[in-house]
Amino acid sequence: QVQLVESGGGLVQPGGSLRLSCAASGFTFSSKTMSWYRQAPGKERELVARIFSPDRSTNYADSVTSRFTISRDNDKNTVNLEMNNLQPKDTAIYFCSVLNVARRSWGQGTQNTVSS
Repeated sequence: QVQLVESGGGLVQPGGSLRLSCAASGFTFSSKTMSWYRQAPGKERELVARIFSPDRSTNYADSVTSRFTISRDNDKNTVNLEMNNLQPKDTAIYFCSVLNVARRSWGQGTQNTVSS
């Protein structure tokens, strides 16, 4: 079965950086688009970034463009999210996600808090 395990969240001051990782298993990772979503308190879950395969093209939410970078390692079955110049508005639970066999699967999420 699909398993997605996120790591790397934490507390950071405004302007700081964090790197999230997601270890994936249970499906053919190299052939799937991988995504990062986030959900802030009281808000709906939103797409942050995704990376396609095999061309590794990417797209981002307008709110994170030029600050966040998504990447993947098809040998290690991991997808990463490098987040720079973090702001309080980026505070949320971040989820790794994949659409596999017409079903979207989610990791357990990792909390990122941006606060001074």
